[in-house]
Amino acid sequence: MEVRIKQGGVRLDKALADETELSRALANEQIKLGQVLVNGQVKKAKYSVQEGDVITYQVPEVVEIEYLPEDLPLDIIYQDADVAVVNKAQGMVVHPSAGHPSGTLVNALLYHVKDLSGINGVMRPGIVHRIDKDTSGLLMIAKSDEAHTKLAEELKAKKSLRKYVAIVHGNLPNDRGVIEAPIGRSDKERKKQAVTAKGKEAVTRFQVLERFGDYTLVELTLETGRTHQIRVHMAYIGHPVAGDEVYGPRKTLKGHGQFLHAQTLGFTHPRTGELVTFTAPAPAIFQETLEKLRQ
Repeated sequence: MEVRIKQGGVRLDKALADETELSRALANEQIKLGQVLVNGQVKKAKYSVQEGDVITYQVPEVVEIEYLPEDLPLDIIYQDADVAVVNKAQGMVVHPSAGHPSGTLVNALLYHVKDLSGINGVMRPGIVHRIDKDTSGLLMIAKSDEAHTKLAEELKAKKSLRKYVAIVHGNLPNDRGVIEAPIGRSDKERKKQAVTAKGKEAVTRFQVLERFGDYTLVELTLETGRTHQIRVHMAYIGHPVAGDEVYGPRKTLKGHGQFLHAQTLGFTHPRTGELVTFTAPAPAIFQETLEKLRQ
């Protein structure tokens, strides 16, 4: 495909998005892949286009993601007509994406749970909140739109209870504390989150459960729910979650990703108004590693 610039002075990625069917994010991605040429030459996204520049680009093939029920193992620890609570396995992605078209929690839910709310559309049926692929633990699932709305409102109001356990690097100097540091997308690495003045409010409470010298077992309570919040906050105070390949050191405990588990989940039941609380044990690799540290 080819387009000729009529008015210069803007960045290449913006010009491409303005003049074509590509979104700016997709235009930027195509530029990085070398799929965009300006007058036959590869340019960076920040290149300022000139009047008369001829931009050639490729429209990436659209891969349609099918949201199909899959008979995957799913630990449903509670279910009624309004909500379900599941204990997500470590390594399972919550919902399908281009990189994970199947094998996700959503695929399993479509198979095992009869009704799911439709507020988030076909992409995320029933999903009220998420946890990372390599984080295990409890998630609330809405089975009706009314339940979804009430659960989401409670989360936004910071009234839901979400407690995690984690093995972190180092020996924390305090037995308990509060980390208040805004989190947003990293300016240096766009795929990572970071503590930044431009970020959104993020609050994490921690309490030390056991000390092992080089490592510490902590309980962490979320007051907000930013992307990668616990992992970013613990790295920020110098005690990254063990096994975290993104925010932690290379030399760490061997496992299947970060040693982080959503252990306790509490919320107001959307129909009865009763406060309900659930707990789930950490996965075997987590508990085995703890025993080794104790020895």
